This record gives sequence, structure tokens and C-alpha cells, in this order.
Amino acid sequence: MASYVLKRLLLMLPTLVGVMLITFVVTQFVPGGPVEQLVSELQGRGQAGEASSGTEGLYRGATGLSEEHVEKLNALYGFDEPAHKRFLSMMWNYISFDLGNSYFHNKSVMELVVSKMPVSISLGVWSFFIIYLTCIPLGVAKAVKDGTSFDVITSTIILIGYAIPGFVLGITLLVLFGGGSFWDIFPLRGLISDNWDELPWYHQVLDYLWHMVLPITASVIGSFAIMTMLTKNSFIEEIRKQYVLTARAKGLPENVVLYRHVFRNAVIPLVTGFPAAFIGAFFTGSLLIETIFSLDGLGLLSYESVLKRDYPVVLGTLYLYTLLGLIAKLLADLSYVLIDPRIQFESVGH
Repeated sequence: MASYVLKRLLLMLPTLVGVMLITFVVTQFVPGGPVEQLVSELQGRGQAGEASSGTEGLYRGATGLSEEHVEKLNALYGFDEPAHKRFLSMMWNYISFDLGNSYFHNKSVMELVVSKMPVSISLGVWSFFIIYLTCIPLGVAKAVKDGTSFDVITSTIILIGYAIPGFVLGITLLVLFGGGSFWDIFPLRGLISDNWDELPWYHQVLDYLWHMVLPITASVIGSFAIMTMLTKNSFIEEIRKQYVLTARAKGLPENVVLYRHVFRNAVIPLVTGFPAAFIGAFFTGSLLIETIFSLDGLGLLSYESVLKRDYPVVLGTLYLYTLLGLIAKLLADLSYVLIDPRIQFESVGH
């Protein structure tokens, strides 16, 4: 086990560097970089200024910036150095989690990520627990009652939920329950109310939970089907095996057969996604959900940083997500052994 973990840790380095290198190279050829955008903005302001004042010479941006000004802008953003030096310097700083500073937000990338995380954590963690705590018991019940009316009805409901896009459901919920054309029950925007600081602590908790109802509902409905059906199919496969028939023949109670014998084996496929889902819950970001419910989270930050060519934010967040993804994958593999000690990675050539 120790040798396997060491090998995986050593493989993380070239994987991480490879992902960052490919993304860095792509950014070098994407048109409309930060310098071009700033030049375009300055020229636009200059043209607007001259048009509104009717005078010439008020701002020279209308005729284009000089080569000297463009070179100063390149130096300001660090583009005056060769690309390979910038990449090596960036990766060296990333080792100490110095992700640089945003071009447009006047903050460090780490500060931006931390400031947006309350929204993303709220969406991700609540969605994670609701999905797992609902889908696993429901999947077990569907496996036990396979083919019954309960199984058919629940399958129909969750598949309908799966077919509805999250943003469509979010808009529908706002129209129905957010003071649209029907009932004004839930708030339209934000994590908390404007007077949240003035409320007693128990009202603060209730206010926060009340704001989370609609966005969480829109986020989790579509995810019920995959986890529920995966749980059901995994349990059905195990229930049909010989050891289950033997346990029942010995007169063991059905709950003992299901939750002591079947559950341990059936849950193994579910474990593969558990660490990644749990870690991802802290950094998840849904652009459409955040936009619909006016939540300023990581999804919106990532989208805006790509549009503005805010490369420190794009590359810095990618570095964090990739590193966490690799760690989550390793934890998923280790979870196999914790659940079933019979699994040995060394024995299969790892």
C-alpha cells in the first residue's frame, strides 16, 4: 500500500505540470488578451470623450496607443518576458500556493477564491449531503422492491427530474415561489437578507437556510437519478449472488442480510465518487444557478475570468482544482481498501 501511494504521489507531479503547461500554451494563442482588452477599452473611452466634448486632443487613445505605452502595459502584466520563463516562474510560485494577483480585481487569486467560497460551499456541501443521504436509502428500497409500483413510480419521478435542466427548474421555482406570478414565499437573491447582522443567531440560521431552499432544490433534483439508479443496480447485482441466498437459507433476518452482508459489497462502486464529490463540494460552482439566484460564487468568477482573459485567476483556480482532483482520485482508490481489505493494489501490478 505504501509503495502504491508513493507511486501515485510521484505521478501527480507530471500530471499537474502537464495540465498547467497545456493550458498555459493555449492562453498564449487566444486572441484578445488582457493588454488588448485594456487598449480597446482605453481607445473606446477616448473616442467617447472626443465625441461628447467635440474637441480634439483631449485624449489620445482615440488614435491608438503608442508603442511605448503598449510595452509598458506588457511589462505591467508580465508579458515582457519569454513564455517559458513566465511558466517556470508561475509554477515555482504555485508550489508555495502563491497564485498571483488578478489583473482586474486588485486582489490576490487566493483571496478571490476564499471570498467566493461561502456561496460555492453552501451549494456544494448541502447538495452533497442531500444527494447521498436521499439516494442511497432510496436506491436500497428500490432494489428490495424491484418491479413493484413503488419502484416504477419513484423511477418515473427521478427520471423526470433528471430530464429537466437545473437552470430551467431554477427559473420555474423563482416564478412559482419567488414572488413572480404566483407565491412570494422564498427570497429571490443572495445567501442572506440585508438585515442579517441585526437578527439573533437562530434567525440568522433560519434566514440562511431559507435562502438556500430554491438554489439547492434546483441543483440536486437532476442528480438524484444517477446516484439512485447506481445504488439500486449495485444492490440488485449483489442480492442475486450465492452468498445472499446462503445467508437467507440460514435464517438470518433480512435487515442483517441487506445491511451487514450486501451493503458492504454493494457500496464499493459508490465509494469511487465519494471523495471526489466531497472535496468538489467545497469548490463546486454552477454558473447558471449562481446567475439565476444572484449568487457570487466560483462558477461566476471562473466564467468572468475567462471572458476578461484574467489569466492569473484562470490558471490559479485550475491549479487548485487539478491538485484537489488528483488527491480525490487517490483517496477514492484508498477507500476501496478501507471498505474491502481483500483488495490489494500490489497484487494487480500497481
